[in-house]
Amino acid sequence: MRLKNLITTASAAGLILWPALAAAQASGIPAPASTPATSATPAPVTSAPAAAATPAAALPTIPKVVGGANIYQTLKDSGEFTILVKALDNTGMAPYLTNYPNFTFFAPTDAAFNALPPGMLDKLTAKNDTAANQLQQILKYYLITVPVDSSKIRGAKGPIPTVENQPIQVDGSNPDDLKADGADIIQTDIHTANGGIVHVLDKVIVPPDSPYAAELSPAAPAAAPPSAEAAPTGSSPAAGSPPASGSTPEGTQAPSSSSH
Repeated sequence: MRLKNLITTASAAGLILWPALAAAQASGIPAPASTPATSATPAPVTSAPAAAATPAAALPTIPKVVGGANIYQTLKDSGEFTILVKALDNTGMAPYLTNYPNFTFFAPTDAAFNALPPGMLDKLTAKNDTAANQLQQILKYYLITVPVDSSKIRGAKGPIPTVENQPIQVDGSNPDDLKADGADIIQTDIHTANGGIVHVLDKVIVPPDSPYAAELSPAAPAAAPPSAEAAPTGSSPAAGSPPASGSTPEGTQAPSSSSH
């Protein structure tokens, strides 16, 4: 099965499952303990160029995370994801990561959340509906409704759809430094007893349609200092001017119509 099939499978599963999960939460009914079986999803086959033979930068480390009964319990028992666990509780997503098997979840650490720009974490965790909806949007972006272990990322590069309906961009072109939306995956393949998989991230990532996307995008390179001669009129736009309409953040890709 090629990357296109993985995209189709993940998209269909997300579109079918999420309304059912939301309905179960709204009615107060616990989510069922199982979901229809999903076929194994092999690695995306989009070829990636071989990584240059340069010394790898040291990645952040945390104590080894041990898989528990399910994704939620694994995160809670670790002690490295207290902010994430509280966010899952406050947005009503904890039952889904407890009761449903065979999900994949990208989990930023407490250090990742604490490294957000000043004031952003307070905005995300504010006690109001707007903040809760924006936080849930981000958490849904971390959730894939099929198992995706590191063997499906290593040596490949491309988008995988999420429950949020925006694809997360994985990059396994350097087998020693797997990435998701530019964040380093510092621990991979934490398997839970119910078939879930957790990958640990060193940064908080957000979907491109999040109101926080622009603030968390990588900073543009600084403009070169002006030369002594005056620049001719009609030259390129000044540094800091907004991008042209229709541009997309580097490294992101909207899902194509064929993906649904």
